[in-house]
Amino acid sequence: MNISETASLYRCRVMHERLAPFRHRFEYRVFSLLLDIDRLADLAARSKLFAYNRFGLLSFHDKDHGPRDGSPLRPWVEAALRGAALEQYGARIKLFCFPRLLGYVFNPLSVYFCYDAENRLGAILYEVKNTFGDQHGYLLDTRASTHGRMISHDAGKVFHVSPFIAKDGDYRFRILPPAESIAIHIRHDGPEGPRLIATQTGRHEAFSDAALLKAWLRHPLMTLKVMAAIHWQALFLWRKGAPFFSRPDPPAQPVSLPKTFEATPEKSGEFAA
Repeated sequence: MNISETASLYRCRVMHERLAPFRHRFEYRVFSLLLDIDRLADLAARSKLFAYNRFGLLSFHDKDHGPRDGSPLRPWVEAALRGAALEQYGARIKLFCFPRLLGYVFNPLSVYFCYDAENRLGAILYEVKNTFGDQHGYLLDTRASTHGRMISHDAGKVFHVSPFIAKDGDYRFRILPPAESIAIHIRHDGPEGPRLIATQTGRHEAFSDAALLKAWLRHPLMTLKVMAAIHWQALFLWRKGAPFFSRPDPPAQPVSLPKTFEATPEKSGEFAA
C-alpha cells in the first residue's frame, strides 16, 4: 500500500455562524489529515516529520481519540459498529482530524469514515469534544442517506458543547466524503428553529514531508489557534448577551447510535441508542 492510500492532507476552511438569538459569524483556515487507523505506525516510519504516539513536528496519539486511554482505536470503533449491527463496515477505517503540532492538539470534531471490504462507505462516526475535556460520539448509518456523493442524516443532540448554546435540539448533518474535496455541514436546530451552522470544507493534497512542512509553515500555531479562537469567540458571545448554560454531566454512554436502529441488549453493548 503506497503512502497516498494511507494518508491524505486537506487544506480547509472552517466556518461557524450562530443564527439565534442573534447572528454571529467567524471563519478561519486550517489543515486536516485523513489517516488509515491501521497504518499509523507504517506512515510514521516512512515520514521524517510525522510521528505516531511520540513527540514530533506533527504527530498523532491514540490517547487523543476513541477511549482516550492510549489503546488502539480499532477495537473502540468496531464496538460502536457492532452495537448498531454495522460491523461489516469495519474493514477499513479512516479518521479525519487535526494532528498534534509540536505536541498540542484540540479536535472539536473528528470524523471516522467506515468502509466494507468492497470499499463502500456504510457508517460515519462523529467524535465531538468540548473544552471541558468531555467527548461524545454520534454514529450514523449512511446506507439509506446517500444521494450521489452527498450524505444527509440527523441525530438528536445529547452532548454539551458550548456554554452559550443549549444542549437540546437536533443535528442535521450533510457531508461530502473525502475524495478530491471534502465538505462537512452541521446545522443545530432547536424548538425555535435553526440555532447554529458549522462547516468545514477542504481540498485534497498528497501526503508527503514537503506538503506537511508547507502546511505547518502556513499554520505553525494552528492547534493553539483553534483553542484560542473558541475562547475569543465565547467572549464576543458573552458581551453580546448570549444566554449561559451550565455544564451538565456528559452522557453515560460514549456513542449515540443511529435513530433508526432499535437497540437490543445483545447488540447495543456499551453504546446508547
